[in-house]
Amino acid sequence: MEPATHTLTGYMMSRAGLADWCPVATPVLLLAANVPDIDFAAWLGGDLALLDWHRGPTHALFFVAFLAALPLAALRIFHRGPVPWRRAYAVSVLGVLSHLALDSTNIYGVRLLEPFCGRYFHLDITALVDVWILAILAAAAAWLLIARLVSTEIGAAPGRGRRVAWAALALVLLFEGGRGVLHARAVALLESFLYGGRPPVRVAAFPRFATPFSWVGLVETGTAYHVVDVDLLSGDFDPAGGKTYYKPAPSRVIEAARGTATYRRFSRFVEYGIWQVLPAPEPEGAAEVRLTDLRFGAPGEGRFTAKFLVGAGGRVLAQSFQFHRPGQRPRFR
Repeated sequence: MEPATHTLTGYMMSRAGLADWCPVATPVLLLAANVPDIDFAAWLGGDLALLDWHRGPTHALFFVAFLAALPLAALRIFHRGPVPWRRAYAVSVLGVLSHLALDSTNIYGVRLLEPFCGRYFHLDITALVDVWILAILAAAAAWLLIARLVSTEIGAAPGRGRRVAWAALALVLLFEGGRGVLHARAVALLESFLYGGRPPVRVAAFPRFATPFSWVGLVETGTAYHVVDVDLLSGDFDPAGGKTYYKPAPSRVIEAARGTATYRRFSRFVEYGIWQVLPAPEPEGAAEVRLTDLRFGAPGEGRFTAKFLVGAGGRVLAQSFQFHRPGQRPRFR
């Protein structure tokens, strides 16, 4: 999720009652709900360093206690006045956990069990930027702001906004539950068809940007990957109507790419990887080998793609990794 959703979630948690229990809950939650994304600083070391660290240790349950202390350190520096530190720390822990919970719902996922296990946990039920969740939280925040301005104008004591905050958080949870049901239906639909005359080996369904009933289906068979549209609202589904990416035959150049450090680091993340082998303009007889994670884009788009230049003798001459299309910078998500 992007920072706005995390920030508004922290604010709703504060207005739902935590600010009454702890006077500094609002600033603590605004910081704690975003603090796991300090791992984005790894981008200074390049795209591959960001891949290694993003959604890793700072998004793991083992490090929650440490991360929750960081907002309190900032509070000690900038806040003047008494602070109930135990309550503030408990609030901070809740803020950090809200970040992990939201990030685990999308297709990128989080490595919750670091440093013991590098597996990414992801529910695939919300987009990296979910406009519906953001709209719910933003509408609630706007309502609270307007209510406060009206109360100030008429000279009345401003309300605490508990009901609005609770309603917003409940709607987000209800929305997530509904998306979970729709995701299960999409996966079941994908599993019930043949693709190119072959049964699926694995299937996945990924949410679209703004349509809860429309999903992107990704199906792996023994010979290819199939990317198909799934429209649960209309019920129409054509297993042959999408795009097909055939798996290349094993080759020496692909095996050479598998022996690189870039591949080893990317392989910890990639789940639906499609290989491509293309002739390279130079040197003579060289090949460009690409590995793209189909969850984030099609081959050739440059998203989540590792590239290897393999010479005619089978030696890897160059290797690189891209988070986004060339020229784009990774964004907080």
